[in-house]
Amino acid sequence: MTTLATTINGMRLPNPFVIGSGPPGTNANVICKAFDEGWGAVVCKTVSLDSSKVVNVQPRYGRLRSRTSDEIYGWENIELISDRDFGVWIDDFKRVKDRHPEGCLIASVMEEFNRDAWHEIVGRCEEAGVDGFELNLSCPHGLPERKMGSAMGENPEILREVCEWVMQVATRPVWAKLTPNVTKIEAPARAGLLAGCDGISAINTLRSVIGVDLETLRPEPTVEGYSTPGGYSSRAVMPIALRMCMEIASLIRDEFPSRTLSGIGGIETGADAAQFILLGCQSVQVCTGVMKLGYRSVQPMIDELLAFMERHSFQTIDDFRGHSLQYFTSHSDLVHRQAAARAARRGESNRAQVVEADTDWDGNHFVDQSDALARG
Repeated sequence: MTTLATTINGMRLPNPFVIGSGPPGTNANVICKAFDEGWGAVVCKTVSLDSSKVVNVQPRYGRLRSRTSDEIYGWENIELISDRDFGVWIDDFKRVKDRHPEGCLIASVMEEFNRDAWHEIVGRCEEAGVDGFELNLSCPHGLPERKMGSAMGENPEILREVCEWVMQVATRPVWAKLTPNVTKIEAPARAGLLAGCDGISAINTLRSVIGVDLETLRPEPTVEGYSTPGGYSSRAVMPIALRMCMEIASLIRDEFPSRTLSGIGGIETGADAAQFILLGCQSVQVCTGVMKLGYRSVQPMIDELLAFMERHSFQTIDDFRGHSLQYFTSHSDLVHRQAAARAARRGESNRAQVVEADTDWDGNHFVDQSDALARG
């Protein structure tokens, strides 16, 4: 029988759909709502020991919409980590586990470059009953003066040291959440895995400026006439997330075969989830999608992923996880493969004319030629 149930680093999930860290996991009430609706796990909004310096502004979201359908495809936020007292969060963790003892609750934690602080936050969260940790080493905005978030994640050496501090005391699974705002995602991924982390989460949001209002000439979102770069998410980032997850999954396959990957970035459907799993992810996280579609969006995603699995006769997630990694190669290899295929087809009727070399471009048919290159 086809099932979405999966076990990741010893954590049992009824399905691979996870609430990503952010507003959808911002307190016990909404976390419980997520479990009630059938989400496989919840990563809470990032917590820290001292929330007194966390002060949000309004508006703090900017959105890009399609000109034809009004669909939101891009979302920027300048929202900070949780502004709720850590003691309140400890009580919330206990409440959630009391109400949903079977629910997989993952604490997203962030601290300054201080070993004692990381030891304390991990220890106190474990005492409250959380099932695992996600280390926020990747938030692209807010609190940079405290050297938190991506200020750590952009430096593999610092990232590894912080992860080693956590692994000294953690007895629950630990995922390191990576920033995409780096040149090579494999470097921080390798650092976290060498430090002993059980898995990787990727990607966090991309540092961005979503736009400028052409009437006021002010950048958006505008707060008292000013703005600051934020984190970009939603459908538009999915191709970037897929590429980085592919690279991390390949690294895990080749060097750390017992570790895991949780994919994040633009996921809104079961078909989206299937692509991330095909590229090596054990679970998929949804944050902006929930803000757009609500908590009940998980059921259509579950149904669509199950339909995909049944269509291909896959019984479990592991039956197709990482299947598509084998089809990535170098550009030079693509050249050789195509040359061989064309030689084998020699003598067959000619296909639609496509551009073979740069000299073939014709300015009178540029759009048609571009379309032909997309279709092959």
